[in-house]
Amino acid sequence: MFKIKTYNKISVKGLDRFGRDHYEVASDLNDPDAYILRSHKLHDEALPSSVKAVARAGAGVNNVPVAEYTKKGVVVFNTPGANANAVKELVLGGMLLASRGILQGMDYVQTLTDMTDAEEMSKLLEKQKSNFAGSELKGKTLGVVGLGAIGSMVAETALSLGMNVVGYDPALSVEAAWRLPSQVGRMENLQSLLSRSDYISLHVPALDATRGLINDESLRSVKQGAVLLNFARDAIVEPEAIVRSLEAGQLGRYVCDFPEPCLLSREDVYAMPHIGASTREAEENCAVMAADQLKDYLENGNILNAVNFPLVNMERSGEKGTRITFCNDNVSGVLGNVLSVLADHDINVIDMVNKSRGEIAYNIIDLDQAPSEAVVQAVTQVDHVISVRVV
Repeated sequence: MFKIKTYNKISVKGLDRFGRDHYEVASDLNDPDAYILRSHKLHDEALPSSVKAVARAGAGVNNVPVAEYTKKGVVVFNTPGANANAVKELVLGGMLLASRGILQGMDYVQTLTDMTDAEEMSKLLEKQKSNFAGSELKGKTLGVVGLGAIGSMVAETALSLGMNVVGYDPALSVEAAWRLPSQVGRMENLQSLLSRSDYISLHVPALDATRGLINDESLRSVKQGAVLLNFARDAIVEPEAIVRSLEAGQLGRYVCDFPEPCLLSREDVYAMPHIGASTREAEENCAVMAADQLKDYLENGNILNAVNFPLVNMERSGEKGTRITFCNDNVSGVLGNVLSVLADHDINVIDMVNKSRGEIAYNIIDLDQAPSEAVVQAVTQVDHVISVRVV
């Protein structure tokens, strides 16, 4: 029986993936095997030694002390792409709000509550509607910074609207490149993208390399009157620099999902309360993906979408076999020493896989018999082995 401790409100559709015959799921559990959470911050909480994995039902893992957990052999999962469509649609909404006088027009209509004659109101609105005129997205250029799951979807949607699309992503993976529409023009640097884009949409994670990516210096390259949209992370933008650029007339509007005090009460800032992934469908998708990844890891040792461990997947070698997994410091000789332990106890290896990521290595080994507790302890005591599981 595995114990899953929940934080925040996790979609029932996701929690139902944990069959109650093999899982106990609750928000108050002692010695849990895993956590599943959304935005709850774990940095100041003691981690029970029983915890083997943490699944974040969302893309960012800023609320999880990943480096600390990695040293303890705890796998940290996220759910990239599960909320991509929800964010993409809100980006589109942000572009429309910034290009047309939608909000201003709606606010104006609500000032006419004293009018009782519909015909008179219609005539008045006909005269006033020019005050809320805007421009169309078709034919404008959208610059997408970050061409992963969300960025590529935003680019594809913009193309379908007749926009020109350019993109910049210094860390573009082969998989993402295949997913990207061929009509997207690749920019060699951020400055080039900023200088030619009427709309700029940010879709990069908050890393050391991206913190403060949009600052006074980069904003000097922005095309005058451009609209900047940030539905990625607050840390990649310096809000005070945004205000200075708006007041200087360089940046035209700022649309974001991360309000800050200096951005409030400005007509050229449209700030939303972090609702990018707040749709029923996105919450369900994230919860289901997080639950499935936890299940496969706990039951089979497979790893998909971990932010701190390598991608590892191996089919079971027959129903009667037993599987052990272990993680270790990524140094030479560890796997060989573990295999020697198994050989010394006359345990035959049926199949195995070994992968590494940065300073961590992870191994799955299928055996022809269940190892004794003494064997497991012997493997645990091999130098540089961090944790061992029998699954």
